[in-house]
Amino acid sequence: MTTELEIAYVGLEVADVAAFGPFLGDIMGLVPGEPAGDGSATWRNDDRAHRIIVREGPANDAVFVGMEAASAAAFDRAVARAEGAGARVTDGTSADAAARRVAALARVDTPWGVPVELVHGLAAGAVPFDAPLVPGGFLTKGVGFGHVALVAGDLDAADAFARDALGMVQSDWIETDLGGIPLTVRFYHCNPRHHTLALAHLPLELPQKLHHVMVESVDRDNVGRAFDRAWQAQVPIANALGKHDNDKMFSFYAVTPAGFQFEFGYGARTIEEPWTEDRRYDRISEWGHQPLQSPLHG
Repeated sequence: MTTELEIAYVGLEVADVAAFGPFLGDIMGLVPGEPAGDGSATWRNDDRAHRIIVREGPANDAVFVGMEAASAAAFDRAVARAEGAGARVTDGTSADAAARRVAALARVDTPWGVPVELVHGLAAGAVPFDAPLVPGGFLTKGVGFGHVALVAGDLDAADAFARDALGMVQSDWIETDLGGIPLTVRFYHCNPRHHTLALAHLPLELPQKLHHVMVESVDRDNVGRAFDRAWQAQVPIANALGKHDNDKMFSFYAVTPAGFQFEFGYGARTIEEPWTEDRRYDRISEWGHQPLQSPLHG
């Protein structure tokens, strides 16, 4: 496992930026960051300048994922590793770096279609972080802001890229059945967080590459409070409260205004070396995470 990388930010392109802000702020409890250099809205879940970057556009999907190296030397190693694995790597301009609030940036094309931006030196926010709706805040130190789960058409190619080009290590995987449709999900770590990246494959075409973004609170009660806010606001809830089998995360999933999902969780297990738990799971959750149906939510 390399501990030189963590997820820095995710870039989202959504058709209705105005609706997305209240979802992130009023429901999930993130706080606004400074506008990005290109005018995008940004959101924070810790002391960094931004963690979620939201721009207007038709995709309703993730359009880039930032991975931060621990130092300039680690950044050079990450770029060299991607190039050595045969990935297409493009150096970012000074304007690109300024827009992302980083010291340096290199863009890496991926088999799943959402570029990875290797960066280092993500700036701190202009003001101290304070999340009134999430007492205690979020777990980010040394592990990045959370995780992303993406859909890959060719899971073998995506798996090889995650390992060889990004230097990630598989934590475990799920093979299960969703109403007669086979599902495989592979989970990868690059620091003590159980997974920073998840790659899923279904034998059908999906409209979005991003399945969900996850943030992890430091307090179990914050999950319940966020669930209540989503419920009261009549936000569609894709999966109610539950506990995952592999990473032990207690969480729920809400549907964003852009259609992909947002997981709010607490208490995931962490990676300890040597990691000996890379094995197959045959279910997503130990309990819960049921699709929520009610008169309130239709």
